[in-house]
Amino acid sequence: MATLYTRNNCPFTVWPGTLTGAGIPQLSNTGFELAPQAWNAITVIAPWSGRLWARTQCSTSSGLFTCATANCGSGQVACNGVGAVPPATLVEFTLAPNGGQDFYDISLVDGFNLPISVTPQGGSGPNCTITSCSANVNAICPPELIVKASCGNTIACKSACLAFNQPKYCCSGEYNSPLKCEPTNYSMVFKNQCPQAYSYAYDDKTSIFTCSGAPNYLITFCP
Repeated sequence: MATLYTRNNCPFTVWPGTLTGAGIPQLSNTGFELAPQAWNAITVIAPWSGRLWARTQCSTSSGLFTCATANCGSGQVACNGVGAVPPATLVEFTLAPNGGQDFYDISLVDGFNLPISVTPQGGSGPNCTITSCSANVNAICPPELIVKASCGNTIACKSACLAFNQPKYCCSGEYNSPLKCEPTNYSMVFKNQCPQAYSYAYDDKTSIFTCSGAPNYLITFCP
């Protein structure tokens, strides 16, 4: 068992969402509101694999809850088993039972909407450390990847896969292997800003973190 603590250091409200991997029941809390400086705790029974993200600029209209970035499309604050619509900064976990080795990472493979960090609290291992994407990638997003709000502000940065849907950017088709799918100029934009985060599908070497026996993990938005 582990506890996932979420804290919002952003100067605006965010709405975290969670999605459990296939074959495992969803967590008791799949979506909630988090005001600036507020925190929340979710108890997870291992083994568990899933992801967590934060939605921004959310509101309810005609009874439907929607968000400008990372919307999960459930129409409610709870995501209820629906994942984030990219672009979205993702935190991914595979938690092991009985003090086994957990895996965790920050992924920008689906683009970027918000800075995030993950801090293991307790646990052990040579790679049991903080991983962070603290840079505002939106500020340097290439024009062809920019997602803008109705007011014209940049609110997210697409991945090249999402923007162009080409195998070389999506690591699909003939590029569906670590040997064939390599970093691109676009993925390096993300990597240069957040060296610890996944920038494309096979960016494993610098992006996977492990921890054994960690009772808690702190996920911070806008660290």
